[in-house]
Amino acid sequence: MSNLVLYSIPAFVLLVLVEIAWARTRPQVVGYERKDTLASLSMGLANVVVNAGTKFLTIPLFALLYEHRFVDIVAAIGAWSWLVLFFAEDFCYYWFHRLHHEVRVLWAAHVNHHSSQHYNLSTALRQPLLTPFTGPLFWAPLPLIGFPPWMVLTAQAWSLLYQFWLHTEAIDRLGPLEWILNTPSHHRVHHGKNVPYLDRNHGGVLIIWDRLFGTFAREEERVSYGLTTDIRSFHPVTISFHEVVAIGRDVARAPTTRAKLGYLFAPPGWSHDGSTKTATQLQRELRS
Repeated sequence: MSNLVLYSIPAFVLLVLVEIAWARTRPQVVGYERKDTLASLSMGLANVVVNAGTKFLTIPLFALLYEHRFVDIVAAIGAWSWLVLFFAEDFCYYWFHRLHHEVRVLWAAHVNHHSSQHYNLSTALRQPLLTPFTGPLFWAPLPLIGFPPWMVLTAQAWSLLYQFWLHTEAIDRLGPLEWILNTPSHHRVHHGKNVPYLDRNHGGVLIIWDRLFGTFAREEERVSYGLTTDIRSFHPVTISFHEVVAIGRDVARAPTTRAKLGYLFAPPGWSHDGSTKTATQLQRELRS
């Protein structure tokens, strides 16, 4: 994690307190719940520790790839490389995020960020403990095309900082910016368990990738937050690993090798006997 994120933690806490005061005067919003908020904050702190540890693996990996780069984009275009990096990092983030929704074993690493039935700035801090391990390969192309590790980490940090303010009901639509940028409205959709909203709006800073690749949905019906099957726990360990346990149970019960692989690599909700549905299947049924 870049120092940019660490330096921002006091501002995160201050903004959470401001939003708590705002939500108390508006009963129509989901607002805050004490146990839920404490769970989110504790998981955010745990993520900081895990991220710091995994950097001992990530930075050497990026450094090794940078030493074997096949393009030196920074040397070629100089300061313009920051603009290229902005788009390249966001593109990597889109595919990281999308595949962590569409491949169940990756979803198990990401799901805890979606487990809250509340939507507020503390939800932004409910960060996964496993994506620091599953994520780095999605950014591996960047050092290979000539971005040194420190630039990659800086770009990841500004993306994470940008996404903090998206987790709020306090901001409505932002006019023409909605066409280009990821906004609170777009990200509310992403956190919705409404069937039309499942696996939509995966962008980090930009929403253009979702528009290009067919994963965009605009906010229309009121968002219901959480998981299609919510967990009834505020314990950080349960929140972090409940899907890992569920995968283990499904794999153990699967009758064939093909079914076992399906429970690992098919989309969440897939089942060998059709007893549960994926997001795509649920959306197809809704349309029909």
